[in-house]
Amino acid sequence: MLHRRRIRRRVALTLPLAAAALPGPAGAEDWRPPGHQQVRIIVPAAAGGTTDIMARLIAQRLQARWGTPVVAENRSGGGGTIGTLEMVRARPDGTTLMSGNIGPQSIAYSLFRNLPYKPEDITCIAGTIAGPNVLVASPSIQARTVPELVALMKANPGKISYGSTGVGQSPHLSGVWFTQLSGTQAIHVPYRGSAPAQTGLLAGDVALLFDNLTGVIGLIRDGQVRALAVTSRERSPQLPEVPALRETMPEFASYEVDTWFGLFGPAGLPAEAVRTLNAEVNAWLDLPETKQRFLELGGVPLRKTPEEFLAFVRAEIEKWGTVIRREGLQLDVN
Repeated sequence: MLHRRRIRRRVALTLPLAAAALPGPAGAEDWRPPGHQQVRIIVPAAAGGTTDIMARLIAQRLQARWGTPVVAENRSGGGGTIGTLEMVRARPDGTTLMSGNIGPQSIAYSLFRNLPYKPEDITCIAGTIAGPNVLVASPSIQARTVPELVALMKANPGKISYGSTGVGQSPHLSGVWFTQLSGTQAIHVPYRGSAPAQTGLLAGDVALLFDNLTGVIGLIRDGQVRALAVTSRERSPQLPEVPALRETMPEFASYEVDTWFGLFGPAGLPAEAVRTLNAEVNAWLDLPETKQRFLELGGVPLRKTPEEFLAFVRAEIEKWGTVIRREGLQLDVN
């Protein structure tokens, strides 16, 4: 996930102030939490990551708009499934929401054998931020382009290793899809997060690494690693000289991976609550300050209507289901 504690502090200092000064979004429903109750936004992840940052920024905006308490609560564990299940079981009255992401809201449905919730148990309210992963190589790798890398991997099947931030995370599946489409074999080395994965790459324990752009952009700019491609559909404004993977070879024409985040609620959430919350989030995404901070985070606003966001999430579930089934990945929630 896109994450850095130092980034969190910078964002928190700027965006909430703009949110408090912003008038209500045009055309929004006049919905408010029933009885002026406190609203909680569950974060199915640890503090400090992008899922957490989005929850806290949205909470501050809604509290400023409504004049009622809105708090973010971290419920990490199980790859995001523990917090998601708590949200699913909550009363659908708008007082319990969740800041979710690509993992528990799309990948998990195919990855986990015993997932205790279904897509139908969740209301898709609004997207927040999306950003690419990036394929980086150790300077010791001879390949300087993706075609050269694919040729090298085909000449050495099953001998070149790539690291990721963990099994089943989007950086791991970015690598899985890469090998599937290119017809190559590689050794996957999972790490427990971005920092140890970067350490492994710099130490030469792995030759390649798929990671969030935010996580490794400092290493790229310092020349410690070589960026071969970003996983998004288009090039990143932060690294305009680095190609999108899909433009490097015909085999990758369908390749597009963004780590994304959004606001969700339990099934049965009133339609007027969904429309109001979506309008509030989208008005916040439209702020120049929000767009600038998202750029610093390595992402862009994921601005969609509730219907568009639902269709987007469903497409992500289908895409990752295909990749995971083809690879034969299966885990248990623990």
